[in-house]
Amino acid sequence: MTIGPEEIAITPLYSHLVSAVQPRPIGFASTVDKDGNVNLSPYSFFNVVSATPPILVFSPVRRGRDGSEKDTLLNIKSTQQVVINVVNYDMVQQMSLASTEYDKGTSEFIKSGLTPIASKVVAPPRVAESPVQMECEVLEIKELGDTGGAGALVICKIVCLHIDDAVLDEHQAIDPFKIDTVARMGGNWYCRSKDAMFEVAKPTRNHGVGVDALPEAVKVSTVLTGNDLGKLGGVSEIPGEDEVLAFAKANNIQHLSAIEKHKKAKQLINENQLVEAWKILLS
Repeated sequence: MTIGPEEIAITPLYSHLVSAVQPRPIGFASTVDKDGNVNLSPYSFFNVVSATPPILVFSPVRRGRDGSEKDTLLNIKSTQQVVINVVNYDMVQQMSLASTEYDKGTSEFIKSGLTPIASKVVAPPRVAESPVQMECEVLEIKELGDTGGAGALVICKIVCLHIDDAVLDEHQAIDPFKIDTVARMGGNWYCRSKDAMFEVAKPTRNHGVGVDALPEAVKVSTVLTGNDLGKLGGVSEIPGEDEVLAFAKANNIQHLSAIEKHKKAKQLINENQLVEAWKILLS
């Protein structure tokens, strides 16, 4: 399927976009209007984009039915302040309830059962149940359109950061298992991060040799996957000829076919014994 965005209606285009760009972190935004009325709403067009200065961005999208702006955006335009609350698994259902478009003047805090607590620097309250709360001042609002589905890029500077001690590890860093965040998928689907986590060693730390260093027969293997090749390419040094010969002799693998070698190498890759896998593949 190949689609020109101008050739498709907004509803299916939106569906394709949010189903392709996933999982997306959730910014749970609390704001107040000029009279102090509180609004609470989640946004998954959200991320952190700078540490110095500490900057968050999120984008409230205009309502598809009439192109009107959401209360979050109207409040931010009025006060230039927002609190972004991180959403974890323990509060995901209440967060979802707060996304309901209640009548103006209805408190999403009350409807969702979440607890507002006073911020230290800005006027909007924080969500007490959130494991991390970021008080922000709005630096800029970039309007991206004025029709239904158009976003407004809100650029925020963090002026105060609150982290629940319960999600910290022994080094005072946020433990990804303890914080237990959730992310937005397409449709009604969400993702629980701690159930989906896996580690990938950063190749920049050891300057991996690259997939291009592998023998051609290995690169076109019907046994090894792209992920397998990526792991092999991440080693910092290719075993020497003497090492390979000694390994082959010690493990009696000279008689194995190429397919059998690839299968044994795959098993070693799964066990993260990458140098040994190289030795088999080079033998």
